[in-house]
Amino acid sequence: MDIGKLLGDVLGNSGGSGSNMSGKLDRIKGSLGQGVGGGLVGGALSGGLMSAVLGSKKGRKMGGKVLAYGGTALVAGLAYKAWRDYKSNTPPQDHSQDSDLNDVPSNSGFAPETERSRDDADFRLTLIRAMISAAKSDGHIDQTEQSRITKQIEALNLGPNEKAFLFDAFSSSADPMHIAKLAKTSEQGAEIYLASCLAIDPDDPQEERYLERLGDCLALDMKLRQHLDHQASNARQNLLEHS
Repeated sequence: MDIGKLLGDVLGNSGGSGSNMSGKLDRIKGSLGQGVGGGLVGGALSGGLMSAVLGSKKGRKMGGKVLAYGGTALVAGLAYKAWRDYKSNTPPQDHSQDSDLNDVPSNSGFAPETERSRDDADFRLTLIRAMISAAKSDGHIDQTEQSRITKQIEALNLGPNEKAFLFDAFSSSADPMHIAKLAKTSEQGAEIYLASCLAIDPDDPQEERYLERLGDCLALDMKLRQHLDHQASNARQNLLEHS
């Protein structure tokens, strides 16, 4: 699969509203505008496909905008900081404006651009799949919307492998057990959980139940989940205050 082509033609560069935001999220956006990593997760928002999945719910849209600013580097950076605090028994801290979120040690287990998931896929694609599944967990994608998404994918200038990935990701049911099985390590599980947390509406009971089931399927300790939830919540709030 040509990951670079998929990112360039489907997901696009990170962007969207909130470009006047100050702090680390804005700097991450600038640093990820080049290369394969730029906007892998969040770039789908500007490409149109993810916007259909995220819908109009405020909570999901805000989480999607956070991902649009930072992409997988933001997910990895926040998950790494949450993991580090958890392991050192430090109370949850707000790392959403840390200046080194995209400087995660390459040997830390939190480097999506070099990771492979359990099915041997590029782990950045796994994070996209996790985000789509979480955002669809309230069942708001009906047949009409699914047909529109299919037509959008068919119209893209992509090869058969790239289109096959998108067709599969958007047509698959929201299955937390399937998503959890893609994690090869506990660190990947933390990244999957955090990306999913940013893709849901935190005030929607159905989506909250999905996230709870995902955490159970990933066998994540409740204290680690609290750290990851804290990072997602603060990232949302930070963007909201600076948008």
